[in-house]
Amino acid sequence: MTIRTNTPKVLDNPPIPVQAKLAAAWTSFMFLYIYVDYLGLYKPGSIDDILDGVVFVFDINQAFVVIGLTSVAIPALMVMLSMTLPARVNRATNLVVASLYIPYSAFNLAGGSWLYFYGLGVVLEVLLLAFILRSAWTWPRTPAVPAGPATTDLRQDLRQ
Repeated sequence: MTIRTNTPKVLDNPPIPVQAKLAAAWTSFMFLYIYVDYLGLYKPGSIDDILDGVVFVFDINQAFVVIGLTSVAIPALMVMLSMTLPARVNRATNLVVASLYIPYSAFNLAGGSWLYFYGLGVVLEVLLLAFILRSAWTWPRTPAVPAGPATTDLRQDLRQ
């Protein structure tokens, strides 16, 4: 008598490069960042304020929209930069930009209206920024190649 057992196969979980993790986190951050602003337009009175040329307490003018575009362009560029910059520069750039965006994201709580909505948006954005900081801070290191006879022989072989 033969007994057949179906052993479940374990799913493969290949390691994900740090660059891909960072790019994915910046992409997620971008979606949240844009949708919090977009859905904020549904708050009663928002459209009337925009038609009157005001957002929160800021006049809508060229400087305002340039600052707005810049604040969205930086995380958008971080998606690409996280995949293309050399490791050392990549790590430093992610640490600096994510650190600066934490207080910038928290600014959405200024004014005190719709705290559940904006609070949730800020909490999710800060969690993603914390993930970016942690991923960049704990970037794996490889041991340096020791200088010695083995490396000098390799260099001589390459010259020939």
